[in-house]
Amino acid sequence: MNARILAAKRSPVCPSGGAFKQCSIEALAAPVIAALLDAAGVAAEEVDEVILGNALGAGGNPARRVALAAGLPESVAGLTLDRQCASGLDALRIAAAMVDSGQARVIIAGGAESHSTRPVRTARDTGLVYEQARFTPWVTRDPDMAAAAADLARRRGISRHAADAYAIESHAKARRAGKRLSEEIVPVSGVDRDGFTRTLTAETAARARMLADPVSAANMAVSADGAGFCLVAAADLRAPATARIAAAATLGADPLEPGLSALPAIAAVLEAAGLRAIDLAAIDLMEAFAVQAIATIDSAGFDPDLVNPAGGAIARGHPIGASGAIGAVRAVHELQRSGGPVLAAIPAAGGVGTAVILTPG
Repeated sequence: MNARILAAKRSPVCPSGGAFKQCSIEALAAPVIAALLDAAGVAAEEVDEVILGNALGAGGNPARRVALAAGLPESVAGLTLDRQCASGLDALRIAAAMVDSGQARVIIAGGAESHSTRPVRTARDTGLVYEQARFTPWVTRDPDMAAAAADLARRRGISRHAADAYAIESHAKARRAGKRLSEEIVPVSGVDRDGFTRTLTAETAARARMLADPVSAANMAVSADGAGFCLVAAADLRAPATARIAAAATLGADPLEPGLSALPAIAAVLEAAGLRAIDLAAIDLMEAFAVQAIATIDSAGFDPDLVNPAGGAIARGHPIGASGAIGAVRAVHELQRSGGPVLAAIPAAGGVGTAVILTPG
């Protein structure tokens, strides 16, 4: 693959019902896109397409709305992608494929999600409001995400103590990162930092509400609002690049084990790039649940010290369709610090996973 990333920016991530509770998807995305174009030195008129990951917008092609709100040309049709948690990172993969195949030269790829303003979803037969969509065609084989994480913890022998310790460290890493996170964050509605990161202690974690032992409110990512985008361009575009997309893959896995569903994609991109886990300089791994992240780190043979060096979703929150894109933004900035190669990976409900390898541009 030869597609390059010229710039990567994101909004702050704030818990649902918090600072962004009145912000639409467009309000979250448009300022980020403006800053992205400015950082890349690319004019809006040069953009061929916007690919947007979004899982909760309930149709209407949010990508088109975002493109128009951001002042992009009317010729930008907008493509909205729903692969749940993997949507935002998968948008980057598809953008790279389109650029490499010559279908476009400049694409804005990422995700935006407003959990706060999402439409209320009701079942037609009962009229009852539901939160989780169906992820498989089998009612008895469509696990609740927290229950699936708890089952994974039991099978892997991951204790609540271990899950809490992971969550505590995620928050600590994010706090330590502090100023350097501001390099990738675009202020939105007066907010210039992630709104959930805090000092989490073992005592606080122990008091957190239990969802499905050992999964608690302290060791899983909260629902959130946010947006993130990368500007993907052809190799012959005369502009300095921050990263090259060396390999990318989206693969299915066991829908009963969604927490491990990034592993096939991780293996595929490492093989495609001719790399091993020990060759990676940094890893951005989605941590919807601490037990999921712990199990993936162990199975993939990752160095835990290289995973989410500036904290992960447990310390930020989980704006579903945007989380993969925010991970990609983080990976680009970690590449600039470390020199790479860097991997971004995310598992998704229904047993789907996406992974991307970035190398210097």
